[in-house]
Amino acid sequence: MASSEKVLMKGNEALAEAALQAGCHHFFGYPITPQTEVAAYMSKRMPKVGGTYLQAESEVAAINMVYGAASAGVRAMTSSSSPGISLKSEGISYLAGCDLPCLIVNVQRGGPGLGGIQPSQADYWQATRAPGHGDLHILVFAPSSIQEMVDMVFEAFELADTYRMPAMLFADGMLGQMMEPISFPEKQVKPFDKFSWAACGHQGKRKHNVINSLYLKPDELEQTVLERFKRYEIVKEKHTQWEEYLLEDAEYVVVAYGATSRIVRSAINTAREQGIKVGLIRPKTIWPYPTEAISKAADTAKAFLCVEMSMGQMLDDVRLAVNGKAPVAFFGHTGGIVPTPNEVLDEIRKLAGGDR
Repeated sequence: MASSEKVLMKGNEALAEAALQAGCHHFFGYPITPQTEVAAYMSKRMPKVGGTYLQAESEVAAINMVYGAASAGVRAMTSSSSPGISLKSEGISYLAGCDLPCLIVNVQRGGPGLGGIQPSQADYWQATRAPGHGDLHILVFAPSSIQEMVDMVFEAFELADTYRMPAMLFADGMLGQMMEPISFPEKQVKPFDKFSWAACGHQGKRKHNVINSLYLKPDELEQTVLERFKRYEIVKEKHTQWEEYLLEDAEYVVVAYGATSRIVRSAINTAREQGIKVGLIRPKTIWPYPTEAISKAADTAKAFLCVEMSMGQMLDDVRLAVNGKAPVAFFGHTGGIVPTPNEVLDEIRKLAGGDR
């Protein structure tokens, strides 16, 4: 598939192809709606590139297969949807505890429990607060289009390798199932050092590398975690990503991410036509989170509105970033219901002091 040409692809299939072109030739997964097309596409394409596709017996097995492949120093990934990610959480913690790079894709559905198969953003707390047990973070990318899903897959693998940490592509059922024209980046896969840490054979040139997250001496474990958190601070400083839209003169600021931000953008355009000075801050990474960008906007904004497909999980981060400088309102739907532009417009009007 030529990189420069535009092709019409479904989101799930586009991100799978992007992973292949990013040098990931090891996929381990288990089917669950609405991400099953990722695994189906990989089963078709992976043998053609000489890679490994394996449908595991469960999500738990799949994440542990990723652990094994990543330990050997190869690019590996898995994909699932909300309840499946919960099953993988122990393995995600082990990956983080062993400083292993990999990609985890969550095409979210409604919850809790089995929930439903419609789009959702209700896994935000899980992804940003507790992807697994212990003191850890993972990189979390939040695309708003299929093109951005493709681009972020490449970046997620590169940063995961650079900082030796798991990365997550945080999508939803809407992005996974919709189709858009996309192109694949014309970039070479960057080589990365695996020989110094991976269990890939020492060839008599170094000591054995041991992949391990168990430390029986508490001072050793604390030091390991402290060193890991130093890397996290570098990630925060260098790789926090967000987009600002019509923010220069905005009196009111809406914060939204992912597919929801597309709906918000439409509502903002209509509000602008009606004379309401409103803008958008769209987090492109939700860990690390663009706290400083929101805090800066709070110096001049009269009020904020957080819009999500959840009961208000990102709302916590918006409030922390605003830090009492301005009121923060919330609007959202959950259970798989997608907010409409008119609903968001009504909330913007309320924020601005009534109908206009």
